Amino acid sequence: MSFLSYLINGISLGSVYAIIALGYTMVYGIAKMLNFAHGDIIMVGGFTVFTIVSTMGGSPAAGILASVAVCTLLGVTIEKVAYRPLRGASPLAVLITAIGVSYLLQNIALIIFGSNARQFSSVVTVPALKLAGGALSISGVTLVTIATCVVIMIALTAFINKTRIGQAMLAVSEDKGAATLMGINVNGTIAITFAIGSSLAAIAGVLLCSAYPSLTPYTGSMPGIKAFVAAVFGGIGSIPGAMIGGILLGVIENLAKAYISSQLSDAIVFSVLIIVLIVRPTGILGKKMNEKV
Repeated sequence: MSFLSYLINGISLGSVYAIIALGYTMVYGIAKMLNFAHGDIIMVGGFTVFTIVSTMGGSPAAGILASVAVCTLLGVTIEKVAYRPLRGASPLAVLITAIGVSYLLQNIALIIFGSNARQFSSVVTVPALKLAGGALSISGVTLVTIATCVVIMIALTAFINKTRIGQAMLAVSEDKGAATLMGINVNGTIAITFAIGSSLAAIAGVLLCSAYPSLTPYTGSMPGIKAFVAAVFGGIGSIPGAMIGGILLGVIENLAKAYISSQLSDAIVFSVLIIVLIVRPTGILGKKMNEKV
């Protein structure tokens, strides 16, 4: 039963990575940029819930709604203030700006909350599921995390393929100039993309902190990097690829911790990524893009 337990926990962790990776892959697929501040939005979401629930005594539902609202507003603000003026700049300038925004958010959190870890009270109240006569116990956080990932994946796919805004996103991802000529508001479409990605980061932050109840200004850094790895692993720009990459990454990391070494688990995860990219440079579900010259 221990292998099955490790596997389920790995799927749960991978589901969090998948939700974060969806934000990365949407922004890259539509705006063609890497938002490395995305991981720190997770941290902002976690501290928002912590403040509402633990400090102000609010309900978990109010904390989650406030977290989504704050992170959505933050994502739109970052896009408008930091990234929109660089729309025609080089990818390197955008990348450096994204790193700068990441450090800015971390330092603001340090000033407000300090460097000491805060104990995060789980907002998930679902009871554990016991199987095989109690030999296998699946926590409520694990069940909610996996179910949330599946629901988000289905809803996001339907949104992209079935709605006018989703179709506008697809048009902008193909050709911004042609989309503008067709009457699509490119800046507005990209802002909506950041809003969706940031709201997903808030949800991921709540689930991550509920499973691993320690919160610091650096909480989102490593999960953000691993989620980016998951997005590349699955094929950045592909929504199903982000989910597959995230879950595989979580399973590999958890099994590596259990059967090889907890200290080497991160090295094993990145080594697997290197091997996958050598064999398939576009990732599992990524498509090769032909550039016109």
